Amino acid sequence: QVRLVESGGGLVQAGGSLRLSCVASGVIVGIASMDWYRQATGKQRELVASITSGGLRKYVDSVKGRFTISRDSDKNTVYLQIDNLQPDDAGVYYCKATDFNSWGQGTQVTVSS
Repeated sequence: QVRLVESGGGLVQAGGSLRLSCVASGVIVGIASMDWYRQATGKQRELVASITSGGLRKYVDSVKGRFTISRDSDKNTVYLQIDNLQPDDAGVYYCKATDFNSWGQGTQVTVSS
């Protein structure tokens, strides 16, 4: 069973940075494809960043140059570094193993302007 625990969210001023973490169990982060999703209030959950099993990183256009997805195989953890936070980045962030239909509780990101 895949279990994902996200953390690292918080209240940040626009232009600030956050690093989100996702500790996984039941899936090996180092060889799995992993995703980060974002769900703003009243909107659908959207995929914002992915890292494939081969290490290829993909981002939605709105976050390119500001978001960086990475992973630490020793800690079985996936990270999302968010720089130059914008108000539209606010929402609950979730990580997911691409090939598994399991979700964590998410971590809330709030951006003050």
